[in-house]
Amino acid sequence: MYIGRRQCDYSGSIYAGMKVNVAEAKQNSYNWKITMSETRTLYYVHDPMCSWCWAFVPTWEQIQRELPNDIEVVYLLGGLAPDSDLPMPEQMKLTIAGYWQTIQDRVPGTQFNYDFWTQCQPRRSTYPSCRAVLAAKAQARDSDEAKALEKVMIKAIQEGYYLNARNPSDFDTLIAFAKEIGLDAKRFELELNSESTIEKLNEEIQLSRSIGAQGFPSLILNSNKLAEAEDSKSQKLKNVQWQNVPYDYNDASVTLRRL
Repeated sequence: MYIGRRQCDYSGSIYAGMKVNVAEAKQNSYNWKITMSETRTLYYVHDPMCSWCWAFVPTWEQIQRELPNDIEVVYLLGGLAPDSDLPMPEQMKLTIAGYWQTIQDRVPGTQFNYDFWTQCQPRRSTYPSCRAVLAAKAQARDSDEAKALEKVMIKAIQEGYYLNARNPSDFDTLIAFAKEIGLDAKRFELELNSESTIEKLNEEIQLSRSIGAQGFPSLILNSNKLAEAEDSKSQKLKNVQWQNVPYDYNDASVTLRRL
């Protein structure tokens, strides 16, 4: 059983997130209502080119289907490897291919197309695929559509990479994915490397570090106890709790029992 935060293979090292010190929000002079409400958010910290995230897909989908109704899921890009035009060294190729084999041994049913290593020119560069997810979301008309486009683009990247030996480090490949999932390709191309998309990715990376993500994937539960001010009807943050949630690549119940 493989529980907890496994490193993703693409960097060959554990992504060391920083634990966040969250202090209770100070109470102000408002007269708080007696009734309290609680909201919970489960952050899924990932990278589209993380092969451990790919192995986690079936279990993660089951977890989402069976989550308690009071939990909202938010995907958060952790950013594994910055942009690079340098070809991946041969030793790194061998190392990552070895990770793929390890994953297949440990997570039965996970598939990889090893033709990627001979048919493509691999680069240690995953930020473009992260920005592709944000560029896809930018074409959404509302928050529900943004979540749907986010998942569709992640799926296109993962299946293109791991099953069809297509390189998501290449802009042309990402633009092709955008066309295939029905996005406006010209708009997507503009958004892919825009300043706003770069800034948004940096914000998500910093947030993933600050809340304590220590690898890809990570599951971080945020519980906010909210109290409403009687006179202004505004909600004030009263308590914030962050918790790394354990998981098993082969058993969704490991996570669900903790929620």
